[in-house]
Amino acid sequence: MFNSQSILITGGTGSFGKQYVKTILERYQPKRLIIYSRDELKQFEMAQTFNQPCMRYFIGDVRDRDRLIMAMKGVDYVIHAAALKQVPAAEYNPMECIKTNIYGAENVIHAALANKVQKVIALSTDKAANPINLYGASKLASDKLFVAANNIAGGEPTRFSVVRYGNVVGSRGSVVPFFRKLIDQGTDHLPITDERMTRFWITLQQGVDFVLKDFERMQGGELFVPKIPSLRIVDLAKAMAPDLPHTIIGIRPGEKLHEVMCPADDSHLTLEFDDYYVIRPTIQFSTPVEFSVNRIGETGRPVEQGFEYNSGKNPHFLNVEEIKAINHTAGFE
Repeated sequence: MFNSQSILITGGTGSFGKQYVKTILERYQPKRLIIYSRDELKQFEMAQTFNQPCMRYFIGDVRDRDRLIMAMKGVDYVIHAAALKQVPAAEYNPMECIKTNIYGAENVIHAALANKVQKVIALSTDKAANPINLYGASKLASDKLFVAANNIAGGEPTRFSVVRYGNVVGSRGSVVPFFRKLIDQGTDHLPITDERMTRFWITLQQGVDFVLKDFERMQGGELFVPKIPSLRIVDLAKAMAPDLPHTIIGIRPGEKLHEVMCPADDSHLTLEFDDYYVIRPTIQFSTPVEFSVNRIGETGRPVEQGFEYNSGKNPHFLNVEEIKAINHTAGFE
């Protein structure tokens, strides 16, 4: 569906953006593939690898609505990946987080509507479900904006959906490269915030593949959640450095013991498909949508009332050997 189409990704120089671009170029022949981000150095470095004729590099911030409107001219599909993602940084810099994650989301919506973009998918996070930190709260607000945008669109063709998933193996600023750096520096221990801590776990390629498929599935207004495994942080530490002791340092500001992707309070809205969940909108659209059957004919069924998709109660946990194998695939031994 992306052949001869124009695609724009905000925050495109990040971990997801690079893998997404690599995948698109391997599988499709897009007309234009636009990287929209604010860091010229990262764009320059990315252009050394991805310099095909279809590539475009636009300097711009999602806080700048006029620039977004200009960048989206003639664009068919948008992936909104730009965000301030570090939990402690958001706690200490709350207004900056709000400007990017909430006002930036509003700007992306307005730019997409102004240019009659076909489909927009916004990347969310497990931290947006029952949020206890500002990053999660700002992404929940963003999720609500993108869902409601389908009503704002009125008779326009643009449709908006959201993809929510857990920790990405090896993404910038995450625990795997942090542990790897400590190990390479010869540390005598690994810091663990809490030995009970669990997280959902997904590779970059799995995340990209899920988003690509959701462009085919989406009707507008869905929040897609993949079925993915969990891991225990202590098992991750054992997989990366089996001989190093652990030091418990306590939970950081805004951090949870376990993450949730489908809250129990949304169970009446949640549909289970074979390998993913869909959380339906809380609001009614002017044109009713039957979300139990998607655009490619996959059928979902309601979950039990009170169902919660929680990383600590997930039926699928990775063991140490499985974690090693995933780390190896992601380039982190």
